[in-house]
Amino acid sequence: MVATLALAGITAAIMQTLVTPLIAELPQILHTSPSNAAWVITVTLLAGAICVPISGRLGDLIGKRRMLLACSVPLVAGSLVCALASSVVPMIIGRGLQGMGMGMGMVPLGIALLRDVVPAEKLSSSIALVSASMGIGGGLGLPIAAAVAQYANWRVLFWGSTVLAVVIALAIWFVIPDVPAGAKGQRFDALGAVGLGAGLVCLLLAVSKGANWGWSSATTLGLFAAAVVTLLAWGAWELRMRDPLIDLRTTARPRVLLTNVASIFVGFGMYASMLVVPQLLQFPEATGYGLGQSMLAAGLWMAPGGIMMMIVSPLGGKLTDARGPKLTLISGVLVLAAGYGLSLALMGSAWGLMLALMVINSGVGLAYGSMPALIMSSVPLSETAAANGFNTLMRSLGTSVGAAVMGVVLSQMTVTMGGHSFTSESGFRTGLMIGCGIALVAAVIASVIPAARAASGADGRSKTAAAPEQAAAEV
Repeated sequence: MVATLALAGITAAIMQTLVTPLIAELPQILHTSPSNAAWVITVTLLAGAICVPISGRLGDLIGKRRMLLACSVPLVAGSLVCALASSVVPMIIGRGLQGMGMGMGMVPLGIALLRDVVPAEKLSSSIALVSASMGIGGGLGLPIAAAVAQYANWRVLFWGSTVLAVVIALAIWFVIPDVPAGAKGQRFDALGAVGLGAGLVCLLLAVSKGANWGWSSATTLGLFAAAVVTLLAWGAWELRMRDPLIDLRTTARPRVLLTNVASIFVGFGMYASMLVVPQLLQFPEATGYGLGQSMLAAGLWMAPGGIMMMIVSPLGGKLTDARGPKLTLISGVLVLAAGYGLSLALMGSAWGLMLALMVINSGVGLAYGSMPALIMSSVPLSETAAANGFNTLMRSLGTSVGAAVMGVVLSQMTVTMGGHSFTSESGFRTGLMIGCGIALVAAVIASVIPAARAASGADGRSKTAAAPEQAAAEV
């Protein structure tokens, strides 16, 4: 079961990185402009962000296995549409469907399901592995996608993703048990889902497209204003509902709130390295700081980082069992900050960047694995999937903001060579220093997360005998 759920998360992450090697070629492949081709990336982000909290709530209401199977439907359909696409509109539709499948909660639903089916002594390590699977898939998916894009037709990427999605659906069908829903008898808040979706679209669209449209443009500012108004109205509506989409009172508990805030910074910290390191590896050697690697070689240099996340995640589960998830989170973000410090010292060589990325991803693996344990120890069983979905949304928000901020830094700090503009060495160093600073901020936030109540453990189940040691460990 754990292997199946982890593979589902890895598959979702691979879907996300699938088109990364094709970004520069998409306008030619789809016979469109670069601005239109950019929507192939943006639509996946938007669809995923909207579906994460909705699918989490539906998982609590109708069953997590059913929703996991439902996730596989748009993944398969979207992959097929993309494989057959010859123009930009079908490709955008296909990527939107893939975003729905990813965003419908393979990871948060899987984590919530673990709480129902895995013995307490194995829960922390299982949660850590499944939670880190998105990072593992991202680290491994990039070199695989680059190799396929370089040595085969680009459509092979999507035919392969179709087969992978079908395999995951069959594995879920045959391996995952049908656990009764934790929130039976409650109603789905359809209006709340529409309000949250509208607010998130406005916010993420402004964040992801602000650099292209101009941060002070009427469109960008209007979207930010619409996001604030819509989300405030949504919050007021949720507080009035007996069965809200997301229980904001539970979310406002200090332990849950601070964990979600830390998730934003960890997401930012993770994504900063994913933007800086590939460019440093692929920039021409003539710049004096670029390493002149091909796309495939750059992906292979980055692959050990994904493997390290796979290795470290179960160790993080053992640390959570021994000392509590709070210490695991603090350790993770400090390791993340150390990785950025190492990257500043070793950015002049490919092996140095590989080593730094291994440290960075080790920190991400520890941090991502601890967050669900912190969340689930503070929410009722009937809200497990919804709460994990909201936490996943916070991570995604962090990566979106990180992409926007790093994009501005790397595009503004440039140097001109041979009539071409390149990000300067100081621009890359600034980006890495920002990643380090963000990780240290996350460590400060994590340090003030209050200890769990003595009545519950990391899985949210009664642990009366172990409560004093657990509470003492987390302090």
